[in-house]
Amino acid sequence: MARRRNRETDSFTVSFLDVASCGFGAMIILLMITKSSAPTTLEVVEDIVPAGVVAELQEQLFEIRGETTILNRELNAKHEQLSAEKERIARLRRDLEDIEGRYNTTRELSDETTDEFGRLALAQQSLTEEMQRLLANTRAPENNAIGGVPVDSEYIIFVIDTSGSMFQNPSWDKMLGVIEDTLNVYPEVKGIQVMNDMGDYMFDSYRGDWIPDTPGRRNQIISTLRSWNPYSNSSPVEGVTRAIDTFYENDKKISIYVLGDDFQPGGSIQNVLQTIDRINVEDQNGDRLVRIHGIGFPTIFAGPRRFQQSVYRYSTLMREMTQRNGGTFVGLNDYQ
Repeated sequence: MARRRNRETDSFTVSFLDVASCGFGAMIILLMITKSSAPTTLEVVEDIVPAGVVAELQEQLFEIRGETTILNRELNAKHEQLSAEKERIARLRRDLEDIEGRYNTTRELSDETTDEFGRLALAQQSLTEEMQRLLANTRAPENNAIGGVPVDSEYIIFVIDTSGSMFQNPSWDKMLGVIEDTLNVYPEVKGIQVMNDMGDYMFDSYRGDWIPDTPGRRNQIISTLRSWNPYSNSSPVEGVTRAIDTFYENDKKISIYVLGDDFQPGGSIQNVLQTIDRINVEDQNGDRLVRIHGIGFPTIFAGPRRFQQSVYRYSTLMREMTQRNGGTFVGLNDYQ
């Protein structure tokens, strides 16, 4: 029994050594048959940049930033200079418009303009038989009261610009004086009416009707005018058209007096004239339904120059309107 056990142990020991030897040999054989190769370079590391180069690059960056700041400053200065030049050009254009307006106004003024300050020179109208009868026993003023104005209308309508520039003193007081002078030169008429340039009536109780001509009514008109200040758009077209549409009758001789100081740039002079032409048409003799006169007040000239263009526009508009409608425009050269 003992011999058999030893024989089994020897057999196991020899087998294990054989297996180990075979495995070790196999590894050696694999190493021998494997082809050897040179090592591969994975990445080439460049030389490290010296510290002096970094400092030089930083210095260049700072210089570039400094030059950029200077350029931006110069660019802003150029922008400011450009804005100043644009503003100067705008001022020159406004001055040019002022000069052109003055030239056009001067060119259109006729020899009918009076040299008297605050005086009116209005076109001659033929007297009706009734007006001749009324004036037969009336002593006419030595100088016709207002620059030789004949008192020949039976009905008169005042269309007044009630805008802020007109309502301020002393222009409004001057306007009251002009209306008083105009009323005084008419000893007696059949009817009076007062409205603003928007067509609003001063007396609602006489809306669409004539105000009777009495001394008391005349005083009431002047008294009410001192504080009458309805809204106005500084355009006479609404008031003139309403006056013609409402009060014209073929058996009445009517004169409209337009009193104002400016016509804003937003309005069209040609459109206003065309509108009046459609309303105040000519009869077979070439006469208009009503006669239109205009008085201009130089109030805007007391303000900034840039607003004065509206004065020339008003002068041009009223000069053409009165000429087309048998009247005369007079621009006052003083409102004191």
